[in-house]
Amino acid sequence: MLGIFKIAYKLLVNDRAKFAALLVGITFAVFLMIQMTSLFSGVLSRSSATVINIGATMWVMDPAVQTVANSIPMPDYVLDEVRSIPGVKYAVPLYSGGALAKLRDGTYQFVTVMGLDDATLFGRPRLIDGNIQDIFAENGFIVIKDAEFAKLENPTIGTEFELNDHRVKIVGIGEVATSGLFGVPTLYTTYNRALQYLPNTRFTASYILVEPKTASDAAVIAGRVHAMGYLALTKDQFIDKIAAFYTFRTGLGTNILLMTVISFIVGLSISGQTFYTFIIENLEKFGALKAIGAKSRELVAMILFQAAFTALTGYGLGIGLCAVMIWLARLRIPDYAAVITFPNIGMAFAMVVIIAGISSYVGVRKVLTIEPFDIFRG
Repeated sequence: MLGIFKIAYKLLVNDRAKFAALLVGITFAVFLMIQMTSLFSGVLSRSSATVINIGATMWVMDPAVQTVANSIPMPDYVLDEVRSIPGVKYAVPLYSGGALAKLRDGTYQFVTVMGLDDATLFGRPRLIDGNIQDIFAENGFIVIKDAEFAKLENPTIGTEFELNDHRVKIVGIGEVATSGLFGVPTLYTTYNRALQYLPNTRFTASYILVEPKTASDAAVIAGRVHAMGYLALTKDQFIDKIAAFYTFRTGLGTNILLMTVISFIVGLSISGQTFYTFIIENLEKFGALKAIGAKSRELVAMILFQAAFTALTGYGLGIGLCAVMIWLARLRIPDYAAVITFPNIGMAFAMVVIIAGISSYVGVRKVLTIEPFDIFRG
């Protein structure tokens, strides 16, 4: 059987033009599929950045909230009621809002302001410079060093600028697990200072962060919060809710799906047609092999080997090309959201297997119907 595979390989690569066309078709299809799905995965990951970075086990919110960026303030009494629910270890408020910062050179930059509970500072970022206690100092803010950091003119400890006509002093530089989706720098401060600096409605708490005593208490807490007219979700449930919104309530999911289907069709049409042409042009060679004693299963193995070798080679080239393109894009655009994940790679592999299967089926049917007598008579 090894000899059969060697013959199949030599037949495949002998015509370099046809072999290159097969590789280009599959490589291009895999590249498009990985690129589109990785961009979608990156967008979904960035859209849940606040949930991931804060790290709370449960989030209490208004039922109308669709994404973490569009919070709806809740009355202060909700916090007290949540704290009184059996099974709640602790509950703290979180403020999330936007403001306009006036930088030292006179330009303006929109920023996201996160207000942490004054008593616990739950959800605070990991500091790479500064002391967390300095956040309680006058006008103290922590800036996040991520892809948007340069938009604030690369501030350092002691940098000052205005925020809604209030003075801001950077007392710490922190880092978080993931950057946000909309390319906006992030500042952290205390909950009460955030309320003072940013205009608010009469309700102030954007979210209530809850830590259950045990994992089984989460369902009880969710039921009690629901009875109050609000919604309590675990971290994973909130991330899934945000992902569902961007997938089904916006055009993002539909566009990505269409591009993935188009990529699959392009790869299937190019590879199928080229592979069929390859079989037709080498029909005499397959007939000769059959005439000298090659069995049908050996010919089928040759076709399957050729299709699999081409598909897997194009698959590897497509993933490598996509990884290089994402790397180059991030050199120029630091907040480029695309990220290659194992599900994306697995989905592309499944589609490549389908492409290889259909292409080989076309070739197998043609090879099994040839008669050596007809080949030599021609």
